[in-house]
Amino acid sequence: MKILGIDTSCDETAAAVVADGRKVLSNVVASQIEVHQAYGGVVPELASRKHIEAINYIVSRSLAEANVTFKDLGAIAVTNRPGLIGALLVGVAAAKSLAYCHDLPLLGINHIEGHIYAPFLAQLASQNLLSKCMMHDTLTFPHICLTVSGGHTLLVEVHEGWQYKVLGGTQDDAAGEVYDKVAKYLGLGFPGGKIIDDLAQKGDPSAIKFPRPMRNTNDYQFSFSGIKTSVRYFVEKARRAGLLVENGQENVEPTNPDLVTLEDIAASFQAAVVDVLVYKSIRAAKATGAGAITLTGGVAANSQLRASLKVAAAEIGAEVYYPPMNLCTDNGAMIAGIAYEKYRQGLRDEFSLNATPNGSLV
Repeated sequence: MKILGIDTSCDETAAAVVADGRKVLSNVVASQIEVHQAYGGVVPELASRKHIEAINYIVSRSLAEANVTFKDLGAIAVTNRPGLIGALLVGVAAAKSLAYCHDLPLLGINHIEGHIYAPFLAQLASQNLLSKCMMHDTLTFPHICLTVSGGHTLLVEVHEGWQYKVLGGTQDDAAGEVYDKVAKYLGLGFPGGKIIDDLAQKGDPSAIKFPRPMRNTNDYQFSFSGIKTSVRYFVEKARRAGLLVENGQENVEPTNPDLVTLEDIAASFQAAVVDVLVYKSIRAAKATGAGAITLTGGVAANSQLRASLKVAAAEIGAEVYYPPMNLCTDNGAMIAGIAYEKYRQGLRDEFSLNATPNGSLV
């Protein structure tokens, strides 16, 4: 069974065709990074307009790359929650129109469920993207899923039949959002995740002792706004004292032991965020007895988070699974994949399906 999945939840127009919930036949994404770079973050109105411009082309291209027509499809799935309401409405309107015109079942999908499902997707053999950490065949239930992106930070216990128990989430900013805000404040550009991750490789993660909010609370909640604020105060103080070495800065005293670099700030900031994410994920796995942890969402592409979680999980005898890079960020394949499981469970939506900016898993 082939399903067309559409996702326009934020700033990427995505469509994909997936066979039997596992085999990705196409996965097409139109990025809007250049549109939003000047603002240091996603501008909802601009995102909606770009989705309108791209949606028809992206859907057509996904069908062409999969070498299928609408007659070959068994259903159309679309993210209808949560996300930016204007952006979501574009995808929902497109999916409803296509499902009506081609007499196909319509399924509205929770965006977070798509991320949770992403590690179960098998890539085409020609892409050579499969590795032990990506194979779905050995991933068992129940398992712990850490979903980390620009809009979400959640710890979820995933049970067979795609039943969920939300263990905790962020009380303020999502981890990916904080990466973007810190990068903007440091003048590094947008999106901040990869920029800071790359810069951190050149810095000392122990150079600056940024706080780890809620790390030792007796729950699975997160808070990242404090880390962001701490970085801002530290940078302001260093700038006033003339101790911050910024991009392109000259005439500094390289032997001054009090100088701080952007590399050290990035590395220390990232170490603080990763420490909290890994610590609580491992605690959840130990408490529930889960032998597997999945890492999903855009921040799942972070090199230090992947490596640190894998090391910590090995210490308790747990395996870590994560999708290939192209399935970490928003995409239509994960929507089509989980839609297949939902279709088998009997899910069908009416053409009255609407978008909503909020949407809990349970």
